[in-house]
Amino acid sequence: MCPAPHSAHPETVFIIDDDASVRDSLSLMLSLHRHATATFASAEDFLQAWQPHWRGCIIADIRLGGMSGLELQETLRSRAPDLPVIVVTAHGDIAAARRAFLSQAVDFIEKPFEAQQIIDAIEQAHARRAAAPAFGPVPADGRPPKAHPPLSPREQEVLDLLVAGLDNRGIGAQLGISHRTVEIHKARVLEKMGVRNVLELVRLVGQPPARS
Repeated sequence: MCPAPHSAHPETVFIIDDDASVRDSLSLMLSLHRHATATFASAEDFLQAWQPHWRGCIIADIRLGGMSGLELQETLRSRAPDLPVIVVTAHGDIAAARRAFLSQAVDFIEKPFEAQQIIDAIEQAHARRAAAPAFGPVPADGRPPKAHPPLSPREQEVLDLLVAGLDNRGIGAQLGISHRTVEIHKARVLEKMGVRNVLELVRLVGQPPARS
C-alpha cells in the first residue's frame, strides 16, 4: 500500500487492485500525467485507511480478494459520496455495468484499456465533483445531456430490456417478436442514441426509465 495522501496533493487517484503489477503500472502512468496516486491491494485495506478529508477519485477493479469493487462502490455512496469511482474489469458484462452505473460510476472500463481512457475518466470524475459535490443527477462530464432522436414505443421497450441485461432471444420472448426483429430494433436504438454497442448504451442510460 502506498503512503496515505496528504495535504500536498488535494486530488489523489486511489488505485484498488489485487494485482501488484496493475497497481504499479497504473500508478506510474498516472504520475507521468501529474496525478498523485495511492494504491491498495483490497477494498478492505482502502476502507480501513480512508480518511474523511481525502479528495480525488477511485479506480477499482471488480474482482478483488474480498469485497468486490462493486460492493466497495455501493459502500462508498453513503460513506464517501464525494469520491467518484471508475470501475475497471477484465470480466465485464452488461449486468455488472448496469450495477456500476446505478451506483453512479463515472465509467466502466474493460481491460486491457488504453491510458487515454483512464485519463479521460479521471477528468470526468473531477468535473463531476466540481459540478455536483453531492452526486446529484449530473452527467459524468458535467455537461447538459445531448439530445437524441425520439425512440418509437417498441424501440423504447427494446432499450429498457437491453439495459436490464437481456439478450436478443430473451427480449424477443418478452415482447413476443423474433430475435431477428429484435436485432433490427436494437440497431436503430444504437444509431439513434449515438453509441456503438450495448455497453456504451448502458454507460449513457445508466438504468431503464421508470415505466407505468
